[in-house]
Amino acid sequence: MSKLRHTLQLLHRGALSTRQIGAALGISKSTVSEIASYARVAGVDWALAQSLNDDELQARLYKPPVARESRHLEPDHAHIHRELRRPGVTLQLLWEEYQQQHSGQAYKYSAFCEKYKAWARRLQRSMRQTHTGGDKLFVDYAGQTVPVVDADTGEIRQAQVFVAVLGASNYTYACATASQKATDWVASIINVEDTRHRTCRHLT
Repeated sequence: MSKLRHTLQLLHRGALSTRQIGAALGISKSTVSEIASYARVAGVDWALAQSLNDDELQARLYKPPVARESRHLEPDHAHIHRELRRPGVTLQLLWEEYQQQHSGQAYKYSAFCEKYKAWARRLQRSMRQTHTGGDKLFVDYAGQTVPVVDADTGEIRQAQVFVAVLGASNYTYACATASQKATDWVASIINVEDTRHRTCRHLT
C-alpha cells in the first residue's frame, strides 16, 4: 500500500493524530496535514480512495489547478513593433490607442510596456558589446527636427537635433543646431567634450 493511500486510511480511522500518523509512516506531520487538505479539497474520502488505483488517486489529489482566464486582452506586439519604426510613434501613444479600443480589457501602461519589451527581447540576435570608459563616443543626428522661434523676428525655424552617447556609461548629450553642416557638427562635438571635460579616443 502506498504511503498516500495508507495516510488516507489512517486519517479515516481517526484513532491517531497527524503527528502519530507521520511517525508511523516515516513522513512529516505537515505532509500528513497536506494530504488531508488535498483530499478534502478534491472531495476524496476513504471510500472513493479504495476504488482508485495509486496513479488515479495521486492524480485526483494533486491535479493542477485550472488556470483562470485572463480578463486582459493581449496587445498585438508585432503591430506595436512595426509602428514604433514610424517617426513620432511612442509606446505611450500606442498604449493610448490600445486602451481606447479595449478599455475594459486593457493592461495598465506599465504592464503594456513590460510585455512588449519581453516580447522584443526574444527578437534580439545582437552580440553583447563591452565598452571601455573614455573609448567610444557614438554621435549622430536624430531623424526629426524641432521648431525654434527666433526671439527677434518671431520666425519659426526647424533645428537639427545632435545626439551623442558614451559607450561605457550611456551618458547622453543632445543639442539643437541650425544645420547638419560640418561647422555645426564639429561645434557640437566640441561642446560634448567641454561638458565632460575630457575626450574620447574614437567617434563612431
